[in-house]
Amino acid sequence: MPRFDIVTLLLSLPALILALSVHEYAHAKAADRMGDPTPRLAGRLTLEPWAHLDPIGTLMLVFYRFGWAKPVPINPRNFRDPKRGLLTVSLAGPGSNFVLSFLAALLLSFRVDTWPFVGVIPHLHEIMWYIFILNLWFGVFNLIPVPPLDGSKVLMALLPGRQAFAFSRIEPYGPLILILVLLSGVGTAVIGGLANAVGTVIWNITQIIAGLFGL
Repeated sequence: MPRFDIVTLLLSLPALILALSVHEYAHAKAADRMGDPTPRLAGRLTLEPWAHLDPIGTLMLVFYRFGWAKPVPINPRNFRDPKRGLLTVSLAGPGSNFVLSFLAALLLSFRVDTWPFVGVIPHLHEIMWYIFILNLWFGVFNLIPVPPLDGSKVLMALLPGRQAFAFSRIEPYGPLILILVLLSGVGTAVIGGLANAVGTVIWNITQIIAGLFGL
């Protein structure tokens, strides 16, 4: 059983919900922009969390930091350019997480938690820190090239037709491969290292921006 820490749970929950909702909305929005109305017709073109959260997946994510949201339904045949459409939609989710992480780091660098009126929000600094960190992990994790993660679809969009088809044949075994990679510790170490590297770059950039404003 995971260690149950009610304070950590309550402070990280807004970050988790935000990360999941924005990630799935970004997929839906990108698909809609590329010509596929499927997400819009399914009611997924919204930031409303309940449209995207999977109850069991969310609970797993809260308590075990490994979970899932409802996949956004898409039909690549509706894309004006199927290859480009699949690549754009697949990158949109992780990309949105990196944007959220950057915005949270920027607000932290601008010390917005000390501003009048804004600073009175309880535990604002900790909540923004969780948004910064968890979105980093979401972004990096989802770029792993193992089905059903976004990274596998990115790789499939970049591969030539024959190689893409061959790669698609591992899709039924993707979840098992992913679990084995994570349980081995190798996946967690790689994700942690990449998230730390990306986070360092984002943090340094936001510090430079804050410095330009004399903060």
